Amino acid sequence: MGPTPCRNLHWVFKVGDRTATIRFYEDVLLMKPLRHEEFTEGCAAACNGPYDGMWSKTMIGYGPEDDNFVLELTYNYGVKSYELGNDYMGITIRSKRVYGNIQVPCVEVAAPDGYRFWVQDEEPQLPGPSSSSPSSPPCPMTELRLHVTDLERSLAFWSGFLGFSSRRPAPGEALLSCGPGQCELRLVQLPQGQPLQRGTAFGRVAFACPGEQLQQLEADVRAAGYTVHTPYVSLDTPGKATVQVVILQDPDGHEICFVGDAGFRELSVWDPSASRLLAEALEKDRSAEWFKQREEREARMRAKGV
Repeated sequence: MGPTPCRNLHWVFKVGDRTATIRFYEDVLLMKPLRHEEFTEGCAAACNGPYDGMWSKTMIGYGPEDDNFVLELTYNYGVKSYELGNDYMGITIRSKRVYGNIQVPCVEVAAPDGYRFWVQDEEPQLPGPSSSSPSSPPCPMTELRLHVTDLERSLAFWSGFLGFSSRRPAPGEALLSCGPGQCELRLVQLPQGQPLQRGTAFGRVAFACPGEQLQQLEADVRAAGYTVHTPYVSLDTPGKATVQVVILQDPDGHEICFVGDAGFRELSVWDPSASRLLAEALEKDRSAEWFKQREEREARMRAKGV
């Protein structure tokens, strides 16, 4: 049986055009920055992907991370774009306010990097009585949808091994949850024979559980023959809490980050200066100017036949 109690925290996106991305999430999806952090070198747990240079992390969503599923936007300085795969399908947002804000005659919208969202003209259900925060407003982000190549094999991992509750809403699909009021995970079977492609834009889902369970979780994963992506490690954020982490991979290679709940709650407290810190980082970032100059230089070289 997997870690318990467990709560679904966030999904990680790698973004190229940070300015356009932030504008989309704030102006179109009506999210708010919750905290922003800058780093001078790559993350020990590869939070920013397989890169070792400067990067930033922006947590953005509809409310405090204690009670809401949110998004983690990781930005690697000097990386302009990422190749999309077919692993991530989309995130469902249930919000009349967001639906009314979208100025297009459809419910599907895409972020500048191509990540899709389905916006529904309805409100999410209230958390059940056993939720850790039953008095908090329900989170509008209610579902994360991923492709898998073998649904039965995936269910053996997510439900059979990790202990997530599951139900079958349609043929070739399964809805998984780690607890009441949590953002659900919908696994969708790819057509037979079609491979799962992660591209370079692949993301990661994160969950919190009691920190004392993490090392046993890692041992159980190894004993069951599943994959440990990152062994137990303590991650430091300058001026903030230290968080214990274990990262797994499901049978399709989807990365699953488990963090110690106590440390993460301390780390993820809403920062009232998040918007200001983000604005300052955007102002100082000259990546767009650098890319433009490089493209102009390459165009001149091509014109000269070099």
